[in-house]
Formats: sequence, C-alpha cells, structure tokens
Amino acid sequence: MKSFSVFITILATASAFAPTPIKNVQRNAVALQMANADAEFYIDQERRNVMNLILVGSAGVTIAGLAIPFIAFFVPPGSGGGAGGSAAKDALGNGIQLKDYLELKPAGDRSLAQGLKGDATYLIVKPDKTLESYGLNAVCTHLGCVVPWSAPNNKFMCPCHGSQYSATGAVVRGPAPLPLALAHCETDESGAIIFKPWTEIDFRTEKKAWW
Repeated sequence: MKSFSVFITILATASAFAPTPIKNVQRNAVALQMANADAEFYIDQERRNVMNLILVGSAGVTIAGLAIPFIAFFVPPGSGGGAGGSAAKDALGNGIQLKDYLELKPAGDRSLAQGLKGDATYLIVKPDKTLESYGLNAVCTHLGCVVPWSAPNNKFMCPCHGSQYSATGAVVRGPAPLPLALAHCETDESGAIIFKPWTEIDFRTEKKAWW
C-alpha cells in the first residue's frame, strides 16, 4: 500500500512538469503573428494616408501656380472706375492743384496723371485755359498699352499695334475695339483735382459705358 502511494505521488509530479502540447504552442505562435501583421498594416495605412495628402496638396499647389497666370492673361487690364473719387496725382505721387496746373500747362495740353485705380489718365486743358470736365484713361482697349498723345496729328496713337483715337478718345483706327474710358474730372473745396467714376452714357458712342 505504501508503494502504491509513492507511485501515485511520482506520477502526479511528472504530470505537473509535462511539456505544453505542440499544437497549443503552434496556435499561440500563429495568433501572435496575426496580431503583429495587423499592427504593421495599421501603421502602413496611416503612412499611406499621409503620403496621399502630401501628394494631393503638392498637385494642387502646382496646378494653382499654372492656372492663375493663365486665367489672369484673359482678364482685361483695369480701365478706370471705382466706387468713389480719387485725387489726381503727378509722377511723384503728389496731389495736383487746379490753379497751379493751369498756370503750367498751355491750352490744348493733354498730360498724364495718376487716376482711378492708379491708371494713367489724361488731364485735358481746353482752348480757353480751363480744365475739361472729363479725363481720358490712357490704357489702350486692344492689349493694354499706354497710348501717347500726338499733338501734330491731334490724336492718340498707340505704338504697340497702331490703334488710334480722336482727341476725345473715340476709336478712329483699329484694332482697338472700344474708346478710351472716361472719368469725371472735378475739384474739391481745396482746389485739388479729383477723378470720379463715369457711370452714365458714353457721349461718344451714345451707349452705356463699357468700363
């Protein structure tokens, strides 16, 4: 009986130290590999999303950089106008006083000043040495060159493509499609010359102002 008890004790001890079944070890290894694979996939997906965002952003910046100049090419140049008045300024950016201006300029003079939106605009001195009630925007309506006044020819003559305008800015020769833009020319209480938008009918064409 004592020998049988010793045998049972030895058998129980051996069972406690028995190795784990091979199938269980393999199953645990496969589960661990799958967990690692899921973690790697999750990290790779995050990186892929970041790279996609970088790619899309870079492409957008490149397309915008190409598109903006292309679109701007088809936008016509500014030709005067604006919501309010703008002081006429000389080449140095100083305001122009009517009294001083008329003392310096001869009758029939057409000289440039800075007008609405900063566009070059002609101030016109009439034969009676008074200032004309309108100014003429000097921007050619063909491709935006500044049109000089030719006193010997009594008209504005564009040196870029040959367009010509009368003394009032009406087209007398193409390829310019439209007359020079008009702006009201007034003085304020201090005697400074002021340009204001011309929004009524164009007296040269009897049509609505195109600018």
